[in-house]
Amino acid sequence: MADSASPAPASRPPTLLAVAASLLVLYLVWGSTYLATRFAIETIPPYTMLAGRFLVAGGLLYGFLRLRGLPNPTPVEWRSSALVGILLLVGGTGSVALAQSLGVSSGVAAVVVSTMPLWFALFTLLWGGRVGAAEWLGMGLGLVGVLFLNAEADLRANPVGAAVVLLAPVGWAFGSVWSRSLPQPPGLMASAAQMVVAGLVFIPVAVLRGETLTGLPSLGSSLALFYLVTFGSLLAYSAYIYLLNRRVRPALLSSYAYVNPVVAVLLGLFFAGERISAVGWIGIGVILLGVVLAVTGRATAKGNSSRTDA
Repeated sequence: MADSASPAPASRPPTLLAVAASLLVLYLVWGSTYLATRFAIETIPPYTMLAGRFLVAGGLLYGFLRLRGLPNPTPVEWRSSALVGILLLVGGTGSVALAQSLGVSSGVAAVVVSTMPLWFALFTLLWGGRVGAAEWLGMGLGLVGVLFLNAEADLRANPVGAAVVLLAPVGWAFGSVWSRSLPQPPGLMASAAQMVVAGLVFIPVAVLRGETLTGLPSLGSSLALFYLVTFGSLLAYSAYIYLLNRRVRPALLSSYAYVNPVVAVLLGLFFAGERISAVGWIGIGVILLGVVLAVTGRATAKGNSSRTDA
């Protein structure tokens, strides 16, 4: 399943501070993007919104890096970036946005997307890696906690939307694991190339779906799109690609999928007047316990090129 071209040499291990800062960004920012996406698609069709989001974010980052002297990706690197960008951003993020436009609530989306670490671990095994027992336990507890947190969400209420959103964690996990066997552009250029390609792919997809803007986007949608471009893409997606390219352990890298629902619920509690039931608080506790196990567990991957140090 690996690409025929030789992958780039393994990057040097990241510092603990860099890992902690990057994970904090993923925990907080991506936990808020469910709400931002809901506001953005109120007056902007989902794939049109995503085309603008990733073209602007990727174009800005690409231009900045080129001005800083980073080389343009080679044709092989562009091909790899296209594969990863389509799987992660079109298949992953695109499926979530489309499902939400079909009426899937953020609670249901959180339940389904939180399975991503389990898919990540499965694909890691298929690529010859290993996942430790503590990490499996941590990921399992995280999933149970999310189910508690969203106990009132009914997956049967919108079966079509639930099926669409199921594509998100599968595509994201598959693309993440596969990317480690593909030659990637150096540094943040990988993020830029993936976002540019994804933005371009979203344009014909939006046309095929018949998406049209009936008027100017509302102020709320515009502000939400600005947030998704700057924080959701330029900051958080770049942090994710940084951790991915540094070969951070699968359970640690994917732990954000369990924390994001907690952040989303807490944002609703403080900014939207929502309430959390006793079962929900139990779910938060179970999630945090699972994340602790996933973060502190150690996994030994097969071969030096797949070994994770953080």
